[in-house]
Amino acid sequence: MSRYRSEVLGWFDSGRVAAGRELDVLRAAGIAPSSHEWRAFLGQLTLWLGTIALAASVIFFFAFNWDDLGRFAKFALVEAAILAGLALLWRLGPDGIPGKALLTLLSLLVGALLALTGQTYQTGADTYELFAWWAVLILPWVLLGRFSPLWLVWLALLNLAAYLYFELVWEFEPLLWTLFGLNALALIAWEAAHRAGFDWLRDSWPPRLIAMASAAFATALAAWAILEGSGGGSRVAALLAYAAWLGAFYFWYRNQRRDLFMLAAGMLSLIVAVVAFLARNVLDGGSGGLLLIGLVVIGMSAGGAIWLKSVGREQHA
Repeated sequence: MSRYRSEVLGWFDSGRVAAGRELDVLRAAGIAPSSHEWRAFLGQLTLWLGTIALAASVIFFFAFNWDDLGRFAKFALVEAAILAGLALLWRLGPDGIPGKALLTLLSLLVGALLALTGQTYQTGADTYELFAWWAVLILPWVLLGRFSPLWLVWLALLNLAAYLYFELVWEFEPLLWTLFGLNALALIAWEAAHRAGFDWLRDSWPPRLIAMASAAFATALAAWAILEGSGGGSRVAALLAYAAWLGAFYFWYRNQRRDLFMLAAGMLSLIVAVVAFLARNVLDGGSGGLLLIGLVVIGMSAGGAIWLKSVGREQHA
């Protein structure tokens, strides 16, 4: 479909489509959505907006009526909502879109229940423990749902737990290593499952989100090693890890599962790492150093764009 899309848009640019027939051409090429597709899209949109609104309504209800509700009433309302959701899930099953929406709603309500417990009993637990236990408790539902957005929610909880823990102990280097390793392993696991043929992992946008997180923390680790690394061994290890990540990223998305978005993310990461290296070594030269960095960024960006276009042409050849 992407090949037809580019060709049809080329027809529009060159004026080869008769005036007034644009919509017919788009429909014939399968680019313009049909009425059935619009109804399906609006149905799913309202379903997911309603799911998020239900979860938010529970949280805001407690926030507004906190002083007027007793301890048992608060817990009873949340637990009743969870039990009602489980009963409805038993009836609908977890395989359809409504069942997956229910699992997402239940996972969000578990977080509300944990927050309610912490606020009511003042257990003294740190914030990272809330997110860690939240991830642990909803893991069975995540496994049952086989739903990529719910897996992304679970991964986000793990990232938040790790970030809040290392923010508490004020250790920046272990934080970068942990978040880099966590998201790199998540991306590897996702790609392995995708290659193994799991149908519910066929969407392209979830691994791209994970890849963006992996690229961000890999680049941050490399920039830290270049700009502020204190120990020689830790700096070398960080740079070697970044080089291994970048090489594996390029090999996989260039040769095994070609994806221009991923390659562009890797190119952007390399540009940032090179700029960090130049900033450390040439900025003392004043305006000349800034000019050199600007020229390098322009040159690498232009070269990267040309290379990506050539890869794209190979993909559609």
